[in-house]
Amino acid sequence: MADDGSAQSKTVWPLPKFHFQVKWDSTVMSFQEVSGLSIESTPIEYRHGDSPAFSAIKMPGIKKFGNVTMKKGIFVADNKFWDWFNQIKMNTIKRVPVIISLLDETGKPTMVWTLANAWPTKITGTDLKAEGNEVAVETIEIAHEGLTIANA
Repeated sequence: MADDGSAQSKTVWPLPKFHFQVKWDSTVMSFQEVSGLSIESTPIEYRHGDSPAFSAIKMPGIKKFGNVTMKKGIFVADNKFWDWFNQIKMNTIKRVPVIISLLDETGKPTMVWTLANAWPTKITGTDLKAEGNEVAVETIEIAHEGLTIANA
């Protein structure tokens, strides 16, 4: 009798990355790609003068969060990115939470990344080709002040 996989443990396979959702403030938006979910701690090198080791030690320093890049198709009269970007005035911008969820086969979140105080730092419109056969895609780069990860 063939194995239909029904008795398989849910922890055997890693999650696929193609089923995800992005909540922008309180609006669900559709994106083709999300990248840049990264955090790092800048190392601080230190050595005191009477150290018996002739090398520096490394300590964790300030945390840095990478900008998140999102790509989506362009739709008629959809200017949300540009409207948000045009709100930038000297040192002021509307900051919103952005929640990115990796979904399971039933559509429930399994892993959730939350960007705190996100705002647009760069928008790139589509390239145009007279002989192209692709969808028009625009890109937004988001700066933020914190990244938290939770398992739903």
